[in-house]
Amino acid sequence: MSDVTGGCACGKVRFKFNKAMGCGVCHCLDCQKASGGGPNYVVLALKDGFEVTKGEARVYMSKGDSGADVGRAFCADCGTPLWSITGAATPFNPVKLGALDDSSGYRPALHLYTDSAQPWHLMHEGIPRFPKMPPAGPPPT
Repeated sequence: MSDVTGGCACGKVRFKFNKAMGCGVCHCLDCQKASGGGPNYVVLALKDGFEVTKGEARVYMSKGDSGADVGRAFCADCGTPLWSITGAATPFNPVKLGALDDSSGYRPALHLYTDSAQPWHLMHEGIPRFPKMPPAGPPPT
C-alpha cells in the first residue's frame, strides 16, 4: 500500500501512514465535542507505519470509558482535529477522515458508541452498530 497522507487546514502539521485496519464512525460524546456536534469518521491507522512528517500537534488528554488515557491530537494554530492517541495495547490510532488529503477510498465498516448518538445522527444501513467499544480484534470487512 502506498502512503496515505494528511494534515491540518493551515498546513503546519502533516502526517502519513501506510497501513490501516478499516474505517469506522464514533458517536462518543468526546468525538461529538471534537467534531462540533456530529460523530467522527476515522480510519484505524496502524501505529507501526504512522509518522508525523511536518510540525507538531498539540494533544489534549482525557480518560476513555476504559479508564485509560486517550489523547486527541490537533493543530495548535488552526484547530483541525487530526488523530487520537490510544494506549500501548491498541495497535492503531484513529485518524480523522477529514484530515486526510483524500478520504474517498474509505467506507465505514462499523458504528461505535451508538448509545451516545444523537437522534439526528445518520447511521449507515447494513453495518454493525456497537453501543460501546466492540470486542477486541479488527473491525469487520
